[in-house]
Amino acid sequence: MKALSIKPEIYTFDTCKEFINKFKIGKEDLIITSEHTYVSYFSKYNLDTNVIFIRKYGTGEPSDTMVEAICKDIKDITYKRVIAIGGGSVLDVSKLFALKKVSPVLDLFDHKLEFVKDKELILIPTTCGTGSEVTNISILELKSRHTKLGLAIDELYADFAVMIPELLENLPFKFFATSSIDALIHSIESSVSPKATSYAEMFSYKAMEMILKGYQEISKNGPDARFSLLDKFLLASNYAGIAFGNAGCGAVHAMSYPLGANYHVPHGEANYQMFIGVFKTYYRLKPQGKITKLNKFLASILNCKENEVYIKIEELLNVLIPKKQLREYGVKEKELKEFTQSVMTKQGRLMANNYTELNEQTVYEIYKSLY
Repeated sequence: MKALSIKPEIYTFDTCKEFINKFKIGKEDLIITSEHTYVSYFSKYNLDTNVIFIRKYGTGEPSDTMVEAICKDIKDITYKRVIAIGGGSVLDVSKLFALKKVSPVLDLFDHKLEFVKDKELILIPTTCGTGSEVTNISILELKSRHTKLGLAIDELYADFAVMIPELLENLPFKFFATSSIDALIHSIESSVSPKATSYAEMFSYKAMEMILKGYQEISKNGPDARFSLLDKFLLASNYAGIAFGNAGCGAVHAMSYPLGANYHVPHGEANYQMFIGVFKTYYRLKPQGKITKLNKFLASILNCKENEVYIKIEELLNVLIPKKQLREYGVKEKELKEFTQSVMTKQGRLMANNYTELNEQTVYEIYKSLY
């Protein structure tokens, strides 16, 4: 049994200048990032390279139509290395451009194209959430199918994951909150996955501890307290990425996708809306198992009883993002059955990682309780 896999080499730098000097950015590179990030941190170095600004192709969560449009614009560019600098959306899109053939994107995600990686890939996160820099997963909204789908293949692993805390300094509090909540959920979901080994759990639990203790400090001292913690949150999200890259995420992510795709809710926020409902259900259905260890650990950090951990986590997360009912996003009650069908038919990759089996009726009941 494989106990743990970390494919990219992981580098840390204090500044972008250190990264540029080490990796010698040049004409055969393709940088994919946002214009804001590039202007703020890289333009002053007058790099002689190819740059794609991703927001030219749409805002919000990454989609197949966005990838197709980028394909058209770069078809005449010769590049040997992809350098992605951004949040999870930028990294997820950029991974695909290390492949020899990307389009048609629907065929790629349906495994109808041959997966051949023919470019080097460097991933640099600018948020403290997705952990995408160390995973082999690209998640896109497939517009024609009204859902999100993940492509998980070894060819999408980066050659290098690069951590630069400087890039988080201008991250607005809302994006800090949604991305770090995503990292927290990665760590918690992966810890109870049937695939979690003791090695993966080590990363899960350390990430949980770092994030929750950071939230406690922010709750006590206000949003600006995050600035002294950015390096810790960046590291914690990387740990969480290693954990879920090995053990997988489950129903929280699966159930968040219809909400995110149909109502354009940020990924971390959509996960948060599902998180408590799913884990209360897990605990009700199977109180003895990996969740016992999880709840005991969380209780020790939150200074509460084990049966209070999800209440206390919700109270803590509400300091960052107030939790909403699904109806507050515009979801209609009749859509809950459609959401359920989408999860049960399209998210098998994720649902296979559930702590305990959730059937169609149970998934619907969770949605109903959150409505």
